[in-house]
Amino acid sequence: MDENNERLIEGELPERWSPQRKAEVVLRLIKGEDLGAVSREIEVAAHEMEEWRRVFLESGTVGLRRRGGDPLERDLRCTQAKLGETMMRLELASDLLEKRGYGEELKRLFRNGKS
Repeated sequence: MDENNERLIEGELPERWSPQRKAEVVLRLIKGEDLGAVSREIEVAAHEMEEWRRVFLESGTVGLRRRGGDPLERDLRCTQAKLGETMMRLELASDLLEKRGYGEELKRLFRNGKS
């Protein structure tokens, strides 16, 4: 029996389950330990552990983090998406202006803006 299991048996249950600890429990279930026995041992409802297992199998430990992970990473992804959308709009607008005969003026504006 490993140290984590010994701590669980000694009654040191975490107040909040980290993704790492959830993964350890899920791996025990995947290896064949009885769901009911593990549920009683760690004092977590069986349906909740089933949810952990489902999420783990779908996305690994990353999926066990709650509420989308780091807020900074979420903001970065949102900003990157907005920048990508803006770049696509600029490219479409440039193509439209070229088709309407403003290509030379557009090139001149870009050259003057970069200097």
